[in-house]
Amino acid sequence: MKKKELERALQRLGWFLKRQGGSHEVWTNGEATEPVPRHTEINELLAKKILNKAKNNPPKKEAEE
Repeated sequence: MKKKELERALQRLGWFLKRQGGSHEVWTNGEATEPVPRHTEINELLAKKILNKAKNNPPKKEAEE
């Protein structure tokens, strides 16, 4: 999977880039974090693992008053 595709999928799920490191970026939903390698191509199994974690940890919405 292309890294750009993975980034778009994470953004659609409400995740955002927290910080960049040497070989990884850290994406978060505000509570959970997930490292994402900084390669142009990411292994399909790894991409599925990252997306599954993102789907299982949606961002928390603030209580409406």
